[in-house]
Amino acid sequence: MFATVRCRRLILTAVALLSAIAHLGATDAPGKPRRIVSLNMCVDELVLRIAEPQNIASVTWLSRDPKNSNVAELGARIPVNHGLAEEIIPLNPDLIIAGIYTARTAVAMLKRVGIPVLEIGVPKSLDDVRAQIREIAGLIGERERGESVVADMDRRLAALPHPPSSDRPRAVVLNPNGATVGKGTLVDEIMTRAGLTNVAAELGIDSYGQIPLEAVAANAVDVLIVSASRDGPPALATEILRHPVLAALSDRTRVVVMPGRLWNCGGPAVVEAIERLMQIATEIRAEAQPK
Repeated sequence: MFATVRCRRLILTAVALLSAIAHLGATDAPGKPRRIVSLNMCVDELVLRIAEPQNIASVTWLSRDPKNSNVAELGARIPVNHGLAEEIIPLNPDLIIAGIYTARTAVAMLKRVGIPVLEIGVPKSLDDVRAQIREIAGLIGERERGESVVADMDRRLAALPHPPSSDRPRAVVLNPNGATVGKGTLVDEIMTRAGLTNVAAELGIDSYGQIPLEAVAANAVDVLIVSASRDGPPALATEILRHPVLAALSDRTRVVVMPGRLWNCGGPAVVEAIERLMQIATEIRAEAQPK
């Protein structure tokens, strides 16, 4: 058995090396990439929005899932990959873009055979979102299209009213397993821009962490933002969303299901996330006004 596995690995490595050699000989002259490969769902969205379809060799299979992707229709027209080096190398890519946390095995293999891979980080602010759009647009030779995406996002942001600095509803993100989002994150800036106070940030949680239900109950939360419906399929990770404590809070706490596709990635969809939360904040402030 072990010999079979070892033999398979040697064959895959040999195929990768031969494909890499072919890639080096077949690379186009310097200029706009013609065989772009994305190994990250967030990169998928920006590449599909900005690049010419004929210049995209492959994006991840997640790009076709409308629950996770904002560009499922665009993704349906492009070949997909599952983050495997043996899928990517035969495509002879001239630009591979990956996230710093995704497809680590494939990225390591691609680097080992000499194919350059560019890795991008996770945006922590709206300014980071703009910078990342421009970075990817520059990499794929479509700076004007990138600027157009940024300009459209900024127009939509500018059209939103500025929320008051006081009387902000108190909100917390509660994901499966009690995960939450605190200071120094894109989600925190989205909540702030929408006119909410992020309770997790107020409690000193930096970046990503966990928050106990007792803290949610004790901190007068007006808005509970979840990423999954409480009436969805049963799972240990989402069991916390069915906890009796949350049911008891429902009389005074608004539960909002925020699709992850709107703010898990740095792209134009973050504006819709702000719009949704701003509407909730406005409604709560109106309800609190004396009648």
